Amino acid sequence: MTSPKELKRELRREALARRDALDPAWRIEASLDMAATGRGRIAAGPGAVVSGFWPMRSEVDVRPLMFALREDGARLCLPAILDKTTIVFRDLVRGANLVDMGFGTLGPGESAETLDPQIMLVPLAAFDARGHRIGYGAGYYDRAIARLTEAGRPPRLVGIAFDCQEVQRVPDEPHDVVLDEILTEGGLRRFAAPL
Repeated sequence: MTSPKELKRELRREALARRDALDPAWRIEASLDMAATGRGRIAAGPGAVVSGFWPMRSEVDVRPLMFALREDGARLCLPAILDKTTIVFRDLVRGANLVDMGFGTLGPGESAETLDPQIMLVPLAAFDARGHRIGYGAGYYDRAIARLTEAGRPPRLVGIAFDCQEVQRVPDEPHDVVLDEILTEGGLRRFAAPL
């Protein structure tokens, strides 16, 4: 019998292959459309701390959405990898020097202030109609979200993906974090709270 971990690995591989096959010019246009939709629907508000991510490979380019939210008064941060198990979120200010964070992504250096995001724009490999997600396999976001929740500061979680990354069902595991919402080129979908 296939284990949940093995099934997730296969679903991840298939969803990423579909995403990689999207036309690069189409991905840019879809990312811009998603920024317009997200700006109107996410409503971060002045002073809200929003974590985004610097896109890697064929991910949605969430930067237009991040910068639109900043224009509305949000404070932005990006993940910074500290070690093999931990990420923190560092303040992203205009003109900041970005450094290589590994995995083909960038983030603010050690001198940037560490923030606790109230809204997290969450990268992912695959998702299902219940709001369950498959990340890239390292568990960084699951642990960061658990840490914030345990500290009494659970963030609003907005997954960011293309529609082609949806799968029929993500296998449930105890450590998995369920998304509140997901933004794709099809719009913003909200998920019911788990029972």
